[in-house]
Amino acid sequence: MKLKTRIIISFFIIVLEPLLFTVLAFCFFSHYQFRAIEKQYGIENPTYETLANTAEMIARLTNKAAENIEETANTDPERFTDIQYLDSLNKEMSESNSYLVVREDGRVTYYGCEDYPSALIEKLDDSYQGDNAGISDRMYLGDKVQSLVKQINFSTDEIEQGNVYIVSNALETLPQVQQLGETMIITVILILAITALWLTWWIYRGVITPLDKLRMATQKIKAGDLNFSIATEGVSEIADLCQDFEDMRQRLKENAEEKVAFDKENKELISNISHDLKTPITAIKGYVEGIMDGVANTPEKQDKYIKTIYTKANDMDRLINELTFYSKMDTNRIPYTFNKISVTDFFDDCAEDLSVELEAKGVAFSYSNYVEPEVMVIADAEQIKRVVNNIVSNSLKYMAPGRTKRINLRVKDVGDFVQVELEDNGKGIAARDLPNIFDRFYRTDASRNSSQGGSGIGLSIVKKIMEDHGGKVWATSKENIGTVMYFVLRKYQEVPVNE
Repeated sequence: MKLKTRIIISFFIIVLEPLLFTVLAFCFFSHYQFRAIEKQYGIENPTYETLANTAEMIARLTNKAAENIEETANTDPERFTDIQYLDSLNKEMSESNSYLVVREDGRVTYYGCEDYPSALIEKLDDSYQGDNAGISDRMYLGDKVQSLVKQINFSTDEIEQGNVYIVSNALETLPQVQQLGETMIITVILILAITALWLTWWIYRGVITPLDKLRMATQKIKAGDLNFSIATEGVSEIADLCQDFEDMRQRLKENAEEKVAFDKENKELISNISHDLKTPITAIKGYVEGIMDGVANTPEKQDKYIKTIYTKANDMDRLINELTFYSKMDTNRIPYTFNKISVTDFFDDCAEDLSVELEAKGVAFSYSNYVEPEVMVIADAEQIKRVVNNIVSNSLKYMAPGRTKRINLRVKDVGDFVQVELEDNGKGIAARDLPNIFDRFYRTDASRNSSQGGSGIGLSIVKKIMEDHGGKVWATSKENIGTVMYFVLRKYQEVPVNE
């Protein structure tokens, strides 16, 4: 859910939810109080209008008592001179916030309220309803009195004009009505508080909680800790931010791991280069010292020493060239010069050079070309020569001792491609290691260990060059039998021009 949508929903909840629950609570509590009023005061079917009309409500509360008093006035008026009887009636009146006043021939003989305001008697005199007043008649006394009065007349042998007044406080509300008001105030406060707490929690969970997690995540990243994850949660905008942050964290972690691996590879490369440079340098120093000390005291020995020094210097030059090429490969700045070259001419020359080099090292070499003389490819001759030399150099390092060393070069026509095969009879490569031999710095105990030296990047350079030529390279091998390296180049084909 989007933050904007959540805010809009929050607005309507703030407005509508308290209103709705207040109405429901009022209906519930008022219904409960209606039943209490009906039970306590005998008012049948009280309504909101009844409660709202104070005068009508007071009149209805005293109707029954007025009927009883009127009946007594008609049947036994002498009882109005009995103080105990009047006290019992007054006690019943007090439950309805009312009291009795009795007058006999204009003189007040009984007053059911502790306070005796003279203003009430004056009002009663001013509002006297006459001898024919009944319980259905009532008068309202305003000003300081604020009372509703019902007048019942009686007479006895000794009392010519007697009056019983039921005086009700017009400002007093029923306890149930007051309790309903108090209950509704508390209920509204609780509804508003609960609504505010719920909305606060809802907004907090959708916005603040994910932001707190993001803040903690930034602190972890600041401390260099990338080994955690951020769950996508919260409103839509915050969830998108969490996902972007998680993607950034993963990328940073990958970069950190790549940097660690790169640093490790560089250290391994430096170690390998140092090892490979140390061997020819040591040999060169030894032969130079032999010449200086006069060990090479014959022209033949001197010629042999010089040739050895030259060979070792070439090895060093090749190693430096390989390192230079590796640095260019890492930055994609390999200087290719693509030309149309004849497959037969190129590999014939390449085989001739290999034959001389391998013969000097005591390695048997054979060359077979099954490609027609007119077949051409678009390639960088120097870099393809590097591919062949790297593969051959790798084969020579891992030749099995105690057997005649042999390398075979075959060039075949395979449809739209020229396939080159370089086969050796070395130790071979285990099946589990074969898919990884073109990875940078990859070594195996069975076929490639550091005791034979090597920078560990020769075959990775081969893979890079072939990919840049639009070809590919792979290998097959059997342990203790040998390995065959394959690479293919796409043939050059003339595109016919329509005249």
